[in-house]
This record gives sequence, C-alpha cells and structure tokens, in this order.
Amino acid sequence: MKRPVVGIIGNTDLINGEYPAFTGGRMNAEAVADVAGCMPLLIPPHPNFVSVAELMEVCDGFLLTGGRPNVHPSEYGEEETAAHGAFDRARDAVTLPLVRACVEAGQPFLGICRGFQEVNVAMGGTLHPEIRELPGRMNHRMPPEGTLEEKFALRHPVTLCEGGVFHALFGAPEVMTNTLHGQGIKAPGARVVIDGRAPDGTPEALYVKDAPGFTLAVQWHPEYRAGEDPVSRPLFEAFGEAVRRFARSRGKTVEAA
Repeated sequence: MKRPVVGIIGNTDLINGEYPAFTGGRMNAEAVADVAGCMPLLIPPHPNFVSVAELMEVCDGFLLTGGRPNVHPSEYGEEETAAHGAFDRARDAVTLPLVRACVEAGQPFLGICRGFQEVNVAMGGTLHPEIRELPGRMNHRMPPEGTLEEKFALRHPVTLCEGGVFHALFGAPEVMTNTLHGQGIKAPGARVVIDGRAPDGTPEALYVKDAPGFTLAVQWHPEYRAGEDPVSRPLFEAFGEAVRRFARSRGKTVEAA
C-alpha cells in the first residue's frame, strides 16, 4: 500500500539573484501530503528535462501552482506589453500541453492562481494582463507590505453557481477567499465553465465541461493553511480522492486517505 503521486509544477527561480533553481512553495507540498493524502513530487517545469508523456506515467495527478511569471500572451494570440509582466516560457511549454492531455485522459489536476489561468489558456481562452485597471474591478493583488498572514488573509467572497460543482463541493452558495493575483480571465476557453465569481465579476472558479476526470481550478490560493480552512480542506480532499481513483484505475494499490 502506498500513496498516489501528485506532481507539483514548480517555478523557475534565481536564488540570491544569481543561482538558477526550480522551486516550489512548502505549503503546496503540505496541502498535497497532509490534506489530499498523496505524495508530493516537485516537477522541474522545463521541456528539456521532462515530457508530458513521462509526467503522466510517473504521476497520478498534478497540482498546477501559482507563480509570479505569467502565461505569455502569444499563447492566446495577443502581443506582449509591459502590463503582462514577467514570463516563464519553459513552464508554458510543459503545463499547457499537460493540461490538454490530462483533460482527454481523465487524469486529475487542481489549478491554483497561475494554474487557473493556465487551464483557461490551454483550452483556448484569453487573459486580461491587469484586471485592476478595468472599469469597476477591484485590486486583487496581495498587499505589498505586511506579514504572511496579512497577505493571505481572506479578502472577498466568491459567489458560486447555484447547483454547480463548487456549490456541491463546499455546501454553500458563497465562500470567502484570499486574493493574490494581477491577471484574470478575459474570455473562457472551449469547455471552460466559470463556476464562481468575485463581487466585481472576476472569474474565480472553473472546471472543464464533460472532462472525464477532476479539472477544478481556482484563482485564489487554497494551499495556505489548507488543513484549517473550511474552503481549502474540502477542495484538497476531493482532489486527493480523485487522484486515488485514477491511480486505482491504472491498477495501482494505494492506501486510503
């Protein structure tokens, strides 16, 4: 008996401004291990080192994490501007085809923040480079100063579609979430269902329609204190159960949560 494996998509980083590294936040691994009940495995997000086929063979599910670099606008047919910020083209080259392959294979993934945006772009959707500049929109970025607790504090409600996937998962029509993002969905991709929105209309929760597997993604950061938060915990528990089901469908013997 063993835990199923969740590949955590890392980020390209430069430690102390000079040492190249692939990194992943500890809270992502904690949420996967302690709440989803799976074994976390950090994935270097670069096509020189991993392929989609290899990742899907080794891992039973994927956590598409947040990250400062944004999906390059050329991936959704737009020109790069200063408002689009920094990019990670290597991660784009791994995650976008990975999402599409997982959707078709029924292999589970959970998208968080940038991962939420990756799912939309992978399915043909587009993004706003800076949603706070749009008329009537609030500032969804994290506070520039303060403690970690203050940056990840719950800041706005998300209204869920009545009778939808997230409504059923959380058992409530509205939930409170943190918010630490600058970009947001402009147009949903093919089969992308927006299942929850912030008060200003910004999409906050989605899934891929008619996908055979778990395809939920959220614009907030549920990995923060996932075991304590009443919204984060059921999300990661549901993800973990989906990963176990998929692992068993491949003939693996995995332990219960």
